[in-house]
Amino acid sequence: MLTLKEWMELVDYKVTEGSDYFTNIPSLYSLSSWNEQQDGHSFFIAFDPKDEQRVYVVEACDYANKRAYRLKDPAVELDAQAWDEVDFTELEVDDDFIQKSLAIKAGETYDTRVSLPLNLEDDLMFELMKKAHERDITLNQMVELILVEQLSRMEEAE
Repeated sequence: MLTLKEWMELVDYKVTEGSDYFTNIPSLYSLSSWNEQQDGHSFFIAFDPKDEQRVYVVEACDYANKRAYRLKDPAVELDAQAWDEVDFTELEVDDDFIQKSLAIKAGETYDTRVSLPLNLEDDLMFELMKKAHERDITLNQMVELILVEQLSRMEEAE
């Protein structure tokens, strides 16, 4: 999970709002950073100031493209809806959140796919690297190809 410092750097220390944050975890506090444009963006963080500023939730809202991303501690119970008819896309990788947030802030296009953490045994990783090399693609591309193929097979089986 991101730290409060990383989030502050991400928003260039521009905090536009702060308040208590009410959820199933007591004593959380939240900060927001909004660029004050209706079709702009905002960023949000909820943390526990009494527990070494432990971060529980970070959000990035891209109003221009009607997308919202969230990275959260599984212990936090939250609605899926970001606003109106837009639901949060739940992220699992800090860097995925950071890259999307930086692009949103800069008004750039970004990859809307979700990165997933993947832990593989060394022998399986080596086998996948060899197969990727044979196809002249990266390991990431090879894993993505396998996942897409497996998802297609599962959909066909249903």
